[in-house]
Amino acid sequence: MIFESTLPFGAPELLRTSDFRRGVEESVRTGETAGRISGLSSLSPSLAQDLMRFESVRPPTDGFDVLEVLAACVRHSSSLLLHLEDGERVVPLTVFPIAGLVHNPVPMEQFLAGRLLDLAVIHVEPALLRPPGHADPALVGELERYTPIGPLLWELALRGGREELLPQIAGSAAYRISPAMELRGLAYGGTLAAAVQRLQKTTTNLREISEWPGFDRARAMRLLNALYLQAGLIVTRTHPAATNEGWFSGSR
Repeated sequence: MIFESTLPFGAPELLRTSDFRRGVEESVRTGETAGRISGLSSLSPSLAQDLMRFESVRPPTDGFDVLEVLAACVRHSSSLLLHLEDGERVVPLTVFPIAGLVHNPVPMEQFLAGRLLDLAVIHVEPALLRPPGHADPALVGELERYTPIGPLLWELALRGGREELLPQIAGSAAYRISPAMELRGLAYGGTLAAAVQRLQKTTTNLREISEWPGFDRARAMRLLNALYLQAGLIVTRTHPAATNEGWFSGSR
């Protein structure tokens, strides 16, 4: 499926969500794509299965969970172009997990200042751009539009629409983070900083974290997701503290 490019040469001109959705629906109707995900044959089988799972559990009118799709990108080390529904516009976000970068035509500071709670992934395809340093400069976007992936994952986990644990860390488990975990460049302080310090010193479960000062179930889950996506969370299933159950497990 081909849309008019929304990648910037100067100020970005983004597609309207309604126009983009009509294009996706027309592509499905004419058989150009099977569902909302194109280019599956060019993706790794495991990543393709993950994305097909997202499609199978959501109605066609719904978007994908941004955090789950980004977690899949990182887990499979796959570069993808995600079309994000951001109100009445579509933002093309290109993710480069191996390079630790993302490309966003919207200045990242402006993007993160928006309503992350309402973001949804409405289309996924293989990355069109390449990270800086690629052999073909024509495939590299504007350098100022590339930013580290860490702060984006951190903010989406803490302020995005997902209030449940990612499947990879849910269930009966105990959590800890390495004292050497690097969180430089991430925005956190107050009770978040206190929680990080406690997790560097002790192994604990979701129930206990949710009872720490400034925390409840939802905020504890958000923090654990954020730490997991920074590759700093140690998840233990056999530790005596691994006693999460019921509604504390992240399941419904």
